[in-house]
Amino acid sequence: MSPAFFKWWVLVLALASGHACAGDGNPDRERQGELIRLIRHDCGSCHGLTLAGGLGPALLPDTLRGRPAQSLAQTILHGRAGTPMPSWGRFVSEAEAEWMVQQLMKGLPDAR
Repeated sequence: MSPAFFKWWVLVLALASGHACAGDGNPDRERQGELIRLIRHDCGSCHGLTLAGGLGPALLPDTLRGRPAQSLAQTILHGRAGTPMPSWGRFVSEAEAEWMVQQLMKGLPDAR
């Protein structure tokens, strides 16, 4: 097994394992970190490493403003037919997809 495949497989298993939610319905702190890494690395591979756009559109607060959060969460979960946007529903729950959209709409903190 190649190191790249092993790293990918570990990420898949971590994401698929499911984590508890905090009392407010948000993912727990550990899962939040995993989801932020997913956004930065996996989403960033198509939407640009700074999320300013690439193969996919920008995922910045200004470009997401006015878009329905529920629709964006459904795009994460189910992908977009006829586009390269894949379904992430095997790896994230509906609540996690909604949390991811909230973070994108606020703007992710600087990666440093």
